[in-house]
Amino acid sequence: MPTLTGRVAIVTGSARNIGRATTLMLAREGAAIMVHSRSDATAVAETVAQLRAMGATAESHLADLSTEQGANGLIAATVAKLGRLDILINNAAVRRNTPITEMTMAEWREVLGASLDASFLTTRAAVPHMIAGKWGRIVNLGGISMFSGLAGRAHVSAAKAGMIGMTRSLATELGPHGITVNVVAPGAIATERGLAAGARPAASSTSGIPAGRDGRPEEIAHIVTMLCCPDAGYTTGQTIEVNGGRHYS
Repeated sequence: MPTLTGRVAIVTGSARNIGRATTLMLAREGAAIMVHSRSDATAVAETVAQLRAMGATAESHLADLSTEQGANGLIAATVAKLGRLDILINNAAVRRNTPITEMTMAEWREVLGASLDASFLTTRAAVPHMIAGKWGRIVNLGGISMFSGLAGRAHVSAAKAGMIGMTRSLATELGPHGITVNVVAPGAIATERGLAAGARPAASSTSGIPAGRDGRPEEIAHIVTMLCCPDAGYTTGQTIEVNGGRHYS
């Protein structure tokens, strides 16, 4: 029997790429899924269609999670439509490449809001439901910018590094309630996004990656799903790097 049968999961930013791959893998383990995007209704509908085609229960919700109204609304909609909440995957993010001398306060706030603020707000709203159920899994998606200095990515690095501190604190606070909190930090992943969002240029070398290639979204989704399974209850407060050997903590 799938290990997550009867569980309900939210994956933020799940219209495509790592988020979509994660919804599909969690669904294969039996979870019902809430698919989320800030505004891409078409891609969300495609993800929901894929999930339902494989026999999974899936709903969708559009929301700006950098606001309390948006984050609270996502959690409320999930419980209303799917009956409960057990798993929260904080994957939504905005990535920009901007030199510090050109970075505006608005852009700084946009990046931190979409990632770090959103993870705080959704977690705060989700935790009471997990405490009530005496079980929960929270996985925050980081990135190699947590550890490596990348030019033009000061805001992204700050947002992702902040997740480590938040995760460790929450692991301590929520452990007695049967809730684990972890970070998965992907390296270079072959995803659908433009260069402005931080994708690797087509001609860029992967020579700095011992594995010799970019990762696949499914390889990240596998680790996320593993952390959500019942047998992962003793793994909490950890940051797991999935980067082909490019960086070691």
